Amino acid sequence: MSKINDIDVIINNKRYTLSGYESEEYLQRVASYINNKHNEFKNKDAYKFMDSDLKNILIQINIADDYHKAKDKIKEIEEECNQKSNEIFDLKHELIAVQTKLSAAEKEIESLKHELNESQKKIIRLETELQEAEKKR
Repeated sequence: MSKINDIDVIINNKRYTLSGYESEEYLQRVASYINNKHNEFKNKDAYKFMDSDLKNILIQINIADDYHKAKDKIKEIEEECNQKSNEIFDLKHELIAVQTKLSAAEKEIESLKHELNESQKKIIRLETELQEAEKKR
């Protein structure tokens, strides 16, 4: 079992201790993300006049929005990946079919070359026999 990591972070100018089984670097990235969300809204005029509950809800909504957009993007990428995998599967089967046809065509070419060679030999033999028959006449 992993040990629990404790790390002190500053979020929205307040010190907090985060604990978790994740690495300290990960916990720091989480704190940094939340801190960046706070900073993102601090610069907006309307945010300055909101009470703290509304500010917190706004940040929570934005974090949830980021989360769901990331989930949707992951789903989209997974669907695209599955589609590409299916295309690759189909292309592999198509390639195998083409290779099989190519192999059959190469065998047929070899067979036809052999047949042509035998036919040429037969033509030469028949021409030789014809020439010998004409000489005898």
